[in-house]
Amino acid sequence: MCHQSVGLLARHAEAVGISTLCMTSALDITQAVNPPRAAFLDYPLGHTTGKPYQPALQRQILLEALAGFSDLAVPGSVKTLPFKWSEDRSWQETAQRGPDDRRPRYDTPQYQYEEDRDRAKARASAVQFTG
Repeated sequence: MCHQSVGLLARHAEAVGISTLCMTSALDITQAVNPPRAAFLDYPLGHTTGKPYQPALQRQILLEALAGFSDLAVPGSVKTLPFKWSEDRSWQETAQRGPDDRRPRYDTPQYQYEEDRDRAKARASAVQFTG
């Protein structure tokens, strides 16, 4: 899966001439991260390269994804792979773990303890003066 740190690493590798391709089952996250190129497989999370115990299918998926190195010419492109987990898409219902009870996102850093905030401020000050 191509999360934020993997996307950043992919961009740095591309900057020094190493081609990268991220494989993902989380299209919205991948589009937000915007890696140089990615292959999206509409399978449950954790199955980015195919169903377990099906090596022939896994090989097909990987070959189709790797074709992205030649198919995807525009940076940030995402290739949607043509494979389906099931026709009825019932797996999407079972993949949901209930309501989204995550905390809201904020534009400013949030800290668990006030000491964490103090340490972060001290580090930021030290970097400004020495960096």
